[in-house]
Amino acid sequence: MSRYRETLDWLFAQLPMYQRVGKAAYKADLQNTLALMEILGHPEKGFKSVHVAGTNGKGSSSHMLAAIFQAAGYKTGLYTSPHLVDFRERIRINGQMMPETAVVDFVDRYRGQFEDLGLSFFEMTVGLAFDFFRREEVDIAIVEVGMGGRLDSTNVITPELSLITHIGLDHTQFLGDTLAKIAGEKAGIIKAGIPVVISERQEECDAVFEAKAKALQAPLFFALDEVASSRLYLDLDLKGDYQEHNLRGVLCAVDQLESQGWQLKAQLNKALSEVSHLTGLRGRWEIVQRAPLTICDTGHNFTGVRAIVGQLKKLHYRQLHIVWGMVGDKQVKEILRLLPQSAFYYFTQAQIPRAMPAEELKREALKFGLAGKAYADVASAVRAAQEQILNDDVLFIGGSTFVVGDYLAEL
Repeated sequence: MSRYRETLDWLFAQLPMYQRVGKAAYKADLQNTLALMEILGHPEKGFKSVHVAGTNGKGSSSHMLAAIFQAAGYKTGLYTSPHLVDFRERIRINGQMMPETAVVDFVDRYRGQFEDLGLSFFEMTVGLAFDFFRREEVDIAIVEVGMGGRLDSTNVITPELSLITHIGLDHTQFLGDTLAKIAGEKAGIIKAGIPVVISERQEECDAVFEAKAKALQAPLFFALDEVASSRLYLDLDLKGDYQEHNLRGVLCAVDQLESQGWQLKAQLNKALSEVSHLTGLRGRWEIVQRAPLTICDTGHNFTGVRAIVGQLKKLHYRQLHIVWGMVGDKQVKEILRLLPQSAFYYFTQAQIPRAMPAEELKREALKFGLAGKAYADVASAVRAAQEQILNDDVLFIGGSTFVVGDYLAEL
């Protein structure tokens, strides 16, 4: 086994990782992160940043911003989560994943202190990213919040600008059971005097952001009020109608960053037309194959799945085939109710402990008129679909970030 693989195994084994096991791994506290920053010599103060939070769209928005800075000639760090195939997808500079040796060296250097503190996987990964960005002297880092905002481990930076995307009902066991409560957690990334852009107007959330920004004297910009629809007709390579809201927020953020002195607009169109190529983004309405049309998307909560279903309705096909898996702590019934009954389903489960067993998912789905078969893993589900599909059919793979990750890993 390689040193890198041994290092990853150790990282994944530290206090359960939320993405794998759920609530048992959640630590709503910044004390460990603050102690970690002290150990590392405060790397969070060693680079400029943009902080991005939200329920849906924060990953796409982060990648758009990174592409724009990168195309403008800035050395650009990008921190996102979770990863789909390779752990190092989380930490990139100018689209390139950090070297395996850098991961190994970082853990070797601080392993004893990390064990003494009892750090979580996510806390250590944030420390790794921030330390790497400082060492590599990035001009700017786009930092995506992991979950929430107020108590997220990334919330130790003081950014140039904060961006908050769509708010939806997700992670309600941690963040609250109303949009207003969740917005309150996301608003935790707003800093005193630092501009904040809100990608969408949402009746239950707007007042929350207005109150927080006012209390901290942070200039507040609602993208819907600032960016005319005529500016949205750009050749964005991230497909899916839902990207319109993300794009509006990103363009508003670019306007504010330009007013601070960043030079971003000269290559704007080129950057937005090559986001995936520049930053390595995958799994957002990604067309993997044209004949038969094969698409994967990581949308996994109510809002994300609703957008996916709306997009699928616009396609023309003989038969829709859907490879579908979910994690057991999502809004399973509410989401299944959204899915088209006319499709044929290949129910499956990703290779993580949180995955809902495929047979259980199949039984639950049948209550909503969704018919199909169950498969023990994503690879076998996709193979079964490929054996049935014709060139004028459509194959969609999704339901969970981890289902898409398992699929792309197989590719």
